[in-house]
Amino acid sequence: MTTYLLRGASPLGGDATDVLLADGRIAALGTDAGAGADTDTETVDADGLVLLPGLVDLHTHLREPGREDAETVRTGTRAAAAGGFTAVHAMANTSPVADTAGVVEQVWRLGRDAGWVDVFPVGAVSVGLAGTQLAELGAMAHSAARVRVFSDDGHCVHDPVLMRRALEYVKAFDGVIAQHAQEPRLTVGAQMHEGVVSAEVGLAGWPAVAEEAIIARDVLLAEHVGSRLHVCHLSTAGSVEIVRWAKARGIAVTAEVTPHHLLLTDDLARTYDPLYKVNPPLRTAEDVEALRGALADGTIDIVATDHAPHTREDKDCEWAAAAFGMTGLETALPIVVSTMVETGRMTWADVARVLSSAPARIGRVDSGPTAQGRPVAVGEPANLTLVDPAARWTVEPRRLLSASTNTPYGGRELSGRVVATFLRGRATVLDGAPVEPADAPGAGAR
Repeated sequence: MTTYLLRGASPLGGDATDVLLADGRIAALGTDAGAGADTDTETVDADGLVLLPGLVDLHTHLREPGREDAETVRTGTRAAAAGGFTAVHAMANTSPVADTAGVVEQVWRLGRDAGWVDVFPVGAVSVGLAGTQLAELGAMAHSAARVRVFSDDGHCVHDPVLMRRALEYVKAFDGVIAQHAQEPRLTVGAQMHEGVVSAEVGLAGWPAVAEEAIIARDVLLAEHVGSRLHVCHLSTAGSVEIVRWAKARGIAVTAEVTPHHLLLTDDLARTYDPLYKVNPPLRTAEDVEALRGALADGTIDIVATDHAPHTREDKDCEWAAAAFGMTGLETALPIVVSTMVETGRMTWADVARVLSSAPARIGRVDSGPTAQGRPVAVGEPANLTLVDPAARWTVEPRRLLSASTNTPYGGRELSGRVVATFLRGRATVLDGAPVEPADAPGAGAR
């Protein structure tokens, strides 16, 4: 394995120092770190670059198996590495659904073989995401994939009895239920946020209460059971207040916000461009402000991408027929930089918390010899990303590495760009370009 000397990096945006990566770990920090280098050490000029622990996404759709026309584990994880991620949690709404030990092990092995990032499969809560029968939670937890996060994302676990049973079941192995909070009876035919804009453009409204009602129910269930609940893609000011109340009460609830809900508003639906159609929908400017404030004060624990690639056929059509979702792995960090760091609401240490250490902790992948989300410290696994905080770049959809191009940020200028990513000391990205794993299928191809 190549040894790397990161010359002049700034861990968490602090003082510049040298960092030596050897044998998959951070071997030395400080001005004398180079003393441990040998003649084969590769030096990376990191002057002016921020060094972060590798990013961890708790909410990624890789589409494989079943929708390889939109994304594969290999293409999705390569895009993740380009975005600074060293680990992603792959959601269960594949075909077949990841509701058995066999399917989650398949996804886990595909990730391992691709070699770009660690892939941790998310198991379905219910069989076939149908919401009627618990899936094989225990079998998935004890499989080679060691699943700890379970979600029917894309569908709400709307039956309170089934939700209670799931919360009870995962306590045995310290799992967490990640809820897609959407009361289905309040969102039949819904196309966008219910409000002034939906009335003006004539699209069926998606009320905020459809999300808030489920979160309110589920935090009370989690309290009753004494189990862990995670709220996926929280999107409204009312949801923020419910989670804040639950945390003050001591309920074991965590929550995520997506980059697009930190930046975009429902006003974009006036264009009728399906690139802005997402579930949950883009909300109001007031909601965006509440989400930013909640992320800054810790009410919202993490940022998760909800990377949802779709084929051109599924997005290049009229709004009502288009699929919900947008890509986000390669733009997540720059959006956090633009909305939270440059506005003074968060530091780089905060960025490391919401995009690395906290998601790793929630997903229970923060311990062991290959742990993710660990501090930038001697002896820790060298899962790291180098970011140029001064970079300004314009998003060009066809230059992104995801197999799909349904990004809502085409033509938009963003701040901050990933320069290098290291997975256990092996470079997956250098000088902003992916480095093909030597032992992966298709090695040498670009």
